[in-house]
Amino acid sequence: MDKENALKTLRSIDNELVLLEHITATLYWDQEEAPPLAQEERSRQIGLLEKKIHELATGDSLMEALVSLGADEKKKDGDDDLDPETKALVRQRYRQLSKESRLSSDFVRTFSETTSSAHQVWAKARQDSDFSLFEPVLEKIVGLLQQKADFYGFEDDPYDPLLDNFEPGMKARDVESVFSPLEKQLQYIVEQLRGRPEVDDSFLYQSYPVDLQKKFSDKVLNAMGFDFDRGKVGLSTHPYTTTLGADDIRITTRYTEASVASPLYSIIHEGGHALYEMGVSHGSLKGTCLANAASLAFHESQSRLWENMVGRSREFWHCFYPEFSRLFPAQLKNVDEEAFYQAINRVKPGTIRVDADEVTYSLHIILRFNLERKLLSGALAVKDLRDAWNDELRRLLGVDVMSDKEGVLQDVHWSMGEFGYFPTYALGNVYAAQIYDAMKNEVDVDSVIEGGDFSPIHDYLNKNVYSFGSIHDPKDLLMKVTKEDLDASHYISYLTKKYVSQEGY
Repeated sequence: MDKENALKTLRSIDNELVLLEHITATLYWDQEEAPPLAQEERSRQIGLLEKKIHELATGDSLMEALVSLGADEKKKDGDDDLDPETKALVRQRYRQLSKESRLSSDFVRTFSETTSSAHQVWAKARQDSDFSLFEPVLEKIVGLLQQKADFYGFEDDPYDPLLDNFEPGMKARDVESVFSPLEKQLQYIVEQLRGRPEVDDSFLYQSYPVDLQKKFSDKVLNAMGFDFDRGKVGLSTHPYTTTLGADDIRITTRYTEASVASPLYSIIHEGGHALYEMGVSHGSLKGTCLANAASLAFHESQSRLWENMVGRSREFWHCFYPEFSRLFPAQLKNVDEEAFYQAINRVKPGTIRVDADEVTYSLHIILRFNLERKLLSGALAVKDLRDAWNDELRRLLGVDVMSDKEGVLQDVHWSMGEFGYFPTYALGNVYAAQIYDAMKNEVDVDSVIEGGDFSPIHDYLNKNVYSFGSIHDPKDLLMKVTKEDLDASHYISYLTKKYVSQEGY
């Protein structure tokens, strides 16, 4: 195949794969609202699509095109004369083909059908707070993940090839080298805060009308730059962001939580993800596999940056508290701006990851990382997972789990077979602080936030992060943005200044 035809074939297959992935995402989106008896066929529909995607992504036509463009194990981004975007496209597709061709289409279909049907099992188990209902299917999923790791191949740790699906180039030992000192530093900060007076946040747990919560959330999303002509906000059991098309980015929240803060911050968090998705779907990247984040940790860095560094700042609430208190005068009677700010930033170790404060959040992720590695290696059996979870939470955060719903069943990710995903949440915190510090060298962040028009922040992130999509590997993109390798000291400095020394940030 000559180079011109190889390029046409590569781009055609890539576009078709992206369309199929968007169709699959649409089925997953609708699954939340589908009737119970529809789930069995829906699982088979998704399984068939996943099989077709796998076959196309690992097919002979794509391989021939990639080889014709110079891709091999030593030169994964092809010939030197290709332009940067084409080299990135070659690298991404060759990387996926090399990994996925090690999986049979039957395995892919089985894995997809199992995890698709497992979602409903998990939801029922979570509702009933009964891990025993979920245990059999989770045991099957862990077995399939062990097979997947074997199919992919690894040198030291079966966790490595699964982690690589979400954070390209990173190994479990790399994560451990970040998490081990981070764990100690975070626990030290928690200990420093233990003796301080209790912050009153009781006013956050009153009844706040949902329609007014939505009105305020929409105002914040508008300030962030969320494009409602390209995006939509829905409801789900577990908040998430999904891309159903280049101009169809959906986010969800839930208004069933006790605290008014939870749905708001899930909206800001998912809004950060959505801004990334909207930013990468532009120009020549639109409709290609390059219209994706550099990695899941990079994706998470953007949601955490918006949620915490912007949304929990003094400047944010100095701007928005007058409007918020006007919408909820009865609930916030005699609550001034400073008291509200302190409540929103209350540090209190708890059992629920999505409701965790900035300081303790990453400890929840370290727990999941430790347990996932043990499950994959066989050092921990699924039947012992509940007790292991409860013991590890007590060790890391000093709190006890009162039910399976607030413990081992609180997250949807394991029902989806997404081992290797959780570390990206805490890595995202580290990336976010490092990127935030770099941004402060060019943008007067505090003034921008206090002014309520976040477009300078959005523009900076769009120019320096979003617009590159997955052209660069995460390590290279972080260096490009911050001029540094991954460095957790920025994150610890941010937390220490805000919570321990209370200098502000």
